[in-house]
Amino acid sequence: MSMSNRIARWGGARMSRRLSRSLPWVGGLIALGTVAATVRRKGLVGGTFDTGLNAIPLIGAAKNVVEVVRRKDFFPDRPRPG
Repeated sequence: MSMSNRIARWGGARMSRRLSRSLPWVGGLIALGTVAATVRRKGLVGGTFDTGLNAIPLIGAAKNVVEVVRRKDFFPDRPRPG
């Protein structure tokens, strides 16, 4: 294996390790970015709980998987006027 190939593999492994540590922060930032729309759709309490659960790394993923399997939200949207 050439020296440049070893350096590339070492750099890739280091980058992937660093990226894996930042993933929970990225999910939290996405949840914070969607909190206003979720609160508008689900109400203050439902939207806050839904966004809070989605911001927690493993809990949010598990909640979303269960919602997809059930085909029903834990915190349903408010009825639309009209």
